[in-house]
Amino acid sequence: MATLSRDLDSPASSAGSGHDSAVSPGEIAIGVVIGRTAEFFDFFVYAIASVLVFPHFFFPQAQPLDAMLYSFAVFALAFVARPIGSIFFMEVDRRHGRGVKLTMAMFLLGGSTAAMAFLPGTEDIGPAAIALLALFRIGQGLALGGAWDGLASLLALNAPPNRRGWYAMMPQLGAPLGFMLASALFSFFLINLSTADFLDWGWRYPFFVAFAINVVALFARLRLVVTEHFERLYASKDLEAQRVSVTMKQQGANILVGAFVPLATFALFHLVTVFPLSWVSLYTDHNAGDFLMTEFAGAVLGTIGIVASGLIADRTGRRTLLAVCAVLIAIFSFVTPMLLGGGPTARVVFVLVGFALLGLSFGQAAGAVASNFPNRDRYTASALTSDIAWMVGAGFAPFVALALSSRFGLALVGAYLLSGAVCTLAALRVNRELELKQD
Repeated sequence: MATLSRDLDSPASSAGSGHDSAVSPGEIAIGVVIGRTAEFFDFFVYAIASVLVFPHFFFPQAQPLDAMLYSFAVFALAFVARPIGSIFFMEVDRRHGRGVKLTMAMFLLGGSTAAMAFLPGTEDIGPAAIALLALFRIGQGLALGGAWDGLASLLALNAPPNRRGWYAMMPQLGAPLGFMLASALFSFFLINLSTADFLDWGWRYPFFVAFAINVVALFARLRLVVTEHFERLYASKDLEAQRVSVTMKQQGANILVGAFVPLATFALFHLVTVFPLSWVSLYTDHNAGDFLMTEFAGAVLGTIGIVASGLIADRTGRRTLLAVCAVLIAIFSFVTPMLLGGGPTARVVFVLVGFALLGLSFGQAAGAVASNFPNRDRYTASALTSDIAWMVGAGFAPFVALALSSRFGLALVGAYLLSGAVCTLAALRVNRELELKQD
């Protein structure tokens, strides 16, 4: 059984045919960054609205805390639906090709997101509004499962052996870029509109923008995925969709280990983006628009951290960097309650330091989540590993963190983050033991 750690730092597979070599890693990277930025923009538009809009719009009769928790429960539905989307769209890929799969998934993602902009509130149509929101949120999750195009795997396999960490971080740039776009849009409307206007129509505009960005990203990705050069390159690397049942049977252990390796990263992911915005909105007088701009600055630091992770990983190895980052996140977990519970300056420090740590760790998380399975299984196994990691590590993080902190205090948020760091270190240890047994 091929183990994760060996794949994290092993040389790239050999190149394909002479025709394939005409496609540069840089060209693949552009398509990956565009696609991931569009996906994360959709993701963060919903995430920000789930804090600033949906509790008031869909749960107006509930207490503020309860309304936020209900909103976060709907938020988690996409992460539950994502593996189901992968299973369905892998079958579409096998029968009709990657281009058809990607087109269907991206239109479902953009359509589900844009449809939310037209939703009436609970005061207009009652509980049916919540049902429609949940339906479109599930649509987003299914689409994200289908949006897996294999370009990140293709990029890793075609990167120079001594630059694999550098190219592994490129797909991760989509997260801070998508967050910066989403947070800047919401911040603009929050600062320039009255609360009534923002809750009436201002929040809808970013959802319209999401559909337009998805269309642009779709054509940018299709330009790569369905070209003759890339079709040959996919084929030469055996990056084809396999039956999920067969892949799980052959690579189940590696998928499970791979899903737990980035848990520290994914726990931190929502604890510096979505959760602090909810805490600030509920328990402080910190202006939400101003706080979003603080998070925008944090995302800039996160982007720098992602780039730095590529340089560091090529010197130390991805596994070493992930372990060091898990230790740093564990240390950060102990000061998290003091920073979040402090004044505005302390919360700014929490956001900036948290995003910097997130960038260093998240930059190489894809190297763990999309580990080098045998090429025959890599396309499907990488998608499933990513889905499970996001569902376990991030999907319920805002709900759990808010529920625990509101009842038992912010110390439980630190404990939650610490548990993710422990899981990452344990998964890396298990992976090392699997490697030694294999040897």
